[in-house]
Amino acid sequence: MENKKYLQDIAEIKNMMNKSSRFLSLSGLSGILAGFYALIGAFLANNIIKYTYDSRYVIVRGQMNSESTENAIKQLFIIAAVVVILSIITGIVLSSTKAKKLGENLWDVSSKRLVVQFSIPLISGGLFALALLYQGYYGLIAPVTLIFYGLACVNASKYTLGDVKYLGLTMIVLGLISTFFVGYGLFFWAIGFGLCHIGYGYVMYRKYDRK
Repeated sequence: MENKKYLQDIAEIKNMMNKSSRFLSLSGLSGILAGFYALIGAFLANNIIKYTYDSRYVIVRGQMNSESTENAIKQLFIIAAVVVILSIITGIVLSSTKAKKLGENLWDVSSKRLVVQFSIPLISGGLFALALLYQGYYGLIAPVTLIFYGLACVNASKYTLGDVKYLGLTMIVLGLISTFFVGYGLFFWAIGFGLCHIGYGYVMYRKYDRK
């Protein structure tokens, strides 16, 4: 009986330590919604590309005149920005709601660590993508965003739910594969940020949000 109580106490201590070092209020539903935002964004982006470039999926340096490229890139950038902003707002709102239900603070030491570790690869990748955009290497932007987002997830997984690591690894693999299919980055982008996010969010919702 004493051994059982001893093991239970150890389990409770371990659980408390885990909560203090990891941010556990990530919302699975926010992942699902982020995936849908990405799919809608990919659909709109695809229409712009098809309309502007005569139904061609390929965007490779030197294939289009500068004026049409500039207009299309501006529209695609706006779509991407809206998708990112909506995803961030949704994640904050739903994670905040979940944190309140769990009796936890949304902004504490663990969430600060999570944000820092997630932001370093993400910001680096964003700046790299902007450099590619400036240089005209449009076909590599989608692979780069997938790879660096995956690295951000893997890096941040140490400070949140471990399932995030597998999402990150999946994104990295998709990004690497897409480098061999330059011009079809939007297709891989939709799979990664869209379908993978929806699948990941659904699994997270089933495992953690419904308890």
